[in-house]
Amino acid sequence: MIKESESNSAHEKAAQEKPAHERSQFAIEASSLGKTYSEGIFAKKKFEALKDVTFSVNRGEIFGLLGPNGAGKTTFIKILLGIIKKSAGDASMLGQQAGSRAGRKLVGYLPEHLRIPPHLNGYTALECYGSLSNVPKSVIHEKRDGLLDLVGLAERATDRCKKYSKGMLQRLGLAQALLHDPKLLILDEPTDGLDPQARAEMRQIIRRLKGDGVTIFLNSHLLQEVEMVCDRVAILDRGCLRYCGDVSTIGDFVSDSSGGASGVQLEIDVVGDPAAINGSFEGHKFEIVSGESSDSFLVQLTLSDQAAIDALVDRLRTNQVSIHRLLRKQSSLEDAFLQIIADPSSPANVNARIDEVLK
Repeated sequence: MIKESESNSAHEKAAQEKPAHERSQFAIEASSLGKTYSEGIFAKKKFEALKDVTFSVNRGEIFGLLGPNGAGKTTFIKILLGIIKKSAGDASMLGQQAGSRAGRKLVGYLPEHLRIPPHLNGYTALECYGSLSNVPKSVIHEKRDGLLDLVGLAERATDRCKKYSKGMLQRLGLAQALLHDPKLLILDEPTDGLDPQARAEMRQIIRRLKGDGVTIFLNSHLLQEVEMVCDRVAILDRGCLRYCGDVSTIGDFVSDSSGGASGVQLEIDVVGDPAAINGSFEGHKFEIVSGESSDSFLVQLTLSDQAAIDALVDRLRTNQVSIHRLLRKQSSLEDAFLQIIADPSSPANVNARIDEVLK
């Protein structure tokens, strides 16, 4: 019989024998990461592109890095890939130091502006980029048809890249990023230049890769795309981390930060006797937005949870009030993003800035 202490020792030994990238709990980890650029002859002018950024990306999730232009997103990715050096803190990928050769071997990368020599075709482009990752030519030949089929370029495999559209080049870039079976895929604007159908196909591919255990780390300005595909997001603004968490809870974060109402926001179209309607909503803070007729009203209110919603619906039915529509209002990722990065010193909206200019 094996004693518990011996069993634990065996598990610990087995865990230690695993490669570093398999022992690491996180796909990406940043701790107090900072980057300062120096300008001028004597480097007296300094600019902090990243300031004490700390967050982690779980294995097997789809994670989005968001932020306006100049927020530090590209700097963060360049540090991960070893293109530039950090100024402070630490970062790692799959247990390997960010920028290390061992770490880069585990990563597939699709840059925002991929440049593919126009004389190459789909096959030869994969051979070119595969050789840079030390993928044997026999392996490239074995995998190329399947990868090109995955990204929708099987019928254009022998066409020269100069005939490819921007979206086709983007899909070929995804194929090259997958050649060496990466454990982590970093995608910079992966749907840039794609039409709606191609974007939907890209989302499907990303979800399939997640199902195969690949961690997806993507940077995109298309917030609706991010909202549809990402599990969690981090938002950078002027080098600082403003939010890191689930896409589904970002609205609650904004409400809590701004002191707004928490809970579930509802819009309900009701028809019935006005006195019965008022009685049904008694005890709740509500607003009647409009009334199409003497007995039809659109009501807005916030309730604490689903149980409170169920209780309200029961009360409306008991009071013989008809519910024509019930809508749960949720802050979209774009709404929350704009509130998080809002500059309090700037005019509240575009119209205000236009009015200021036209004075």
